[in-house]
Amino acid sequence: MQLADTIRKARQVKNKLSHPNCAAVIVAAGSSARMGGTDKLLAELGGLPVLSRTLRVFDDHEMIDTIIVVAREDRMPKISRVCSPYRKVRIVVPGGESRQESVMHGLKAVPEGTELVAVHDGARPLVPSEVITKAIIKAAKFGAAAPAIPVKDTIKVSKTGAVDETPDRSTLFAVQTPQVFDYALLLGALQNAKQKGLSLTDDCSAVEALGMTVLLTDGSEENIKITTPIDRITAEALLDLGSAGDRRKVVE
Repeated sequence: MQLADTIRKARQVKNKLSHPNCAAVIVAAGSSARMGGTDKLLAELGGLPVLSRTLRVFDDHEMIDTIIVVAREDRMPKISRVCSPYRKVRIVVPGGESRQESVMHGLKAVPEGTELVAVHDGARPLVPSEVITKAIIKAAKFGAAAPAIPVKDTIKVSKTGAVDETPDRSTLFAVQTPQVFDYALLLGALQNAKQKGLSLTDDCSAVEALGMTVLLTDGSEENIKITTPIDRITAEALLDLGSAGDRRKVVE
């Protein structure tokens, strides 16, 4: 009996290391201000709403156990209908006044026992499955990870309209989502940011503000964020290419 218990516990540890309990928080509470009056999350992309394509990737991913969707309160009925076909979607919750508040609302809705949380922009519908996998594996080991790609353009720093600095491009990366964290770490980081009145553009910045390290994993050129009408055209083109062509299928 003692040997059997030892084997059982060893298997539990192995399973935990290979597949920690991970919830995805899909942030779908933006204003779509730069989309010319079109709700970017409900806009059609290859025959499906943008948000539906995002959800499908996470619903199919073997390392995602549950999905929380955060939506604008006035869009919740429509967003809920988009979410209904996806078995891992646990609940749709209203967002806050800022992205930080919206993510916090999502964190409060994850199931008890959640170890990792993957925060993803609902407007990134073409995220490859392997990008999610790499971020989860790295975060499970180190506590915080985010996909990124090297920047292509030369970046100038300017506060007054004149060039103040030209950073070394080889050190610059464009960070994407999902950004994956130990649940307790991200919760504490967002609470700290709120207490200090920090206004942050992503979740990594909240963790960095605690003095913690965020590791970068391989992002993807396909993992674009649909923010403007041109982004939507680009996403349609990516669906027509071989690398993303299999995602054009509309049938669930």
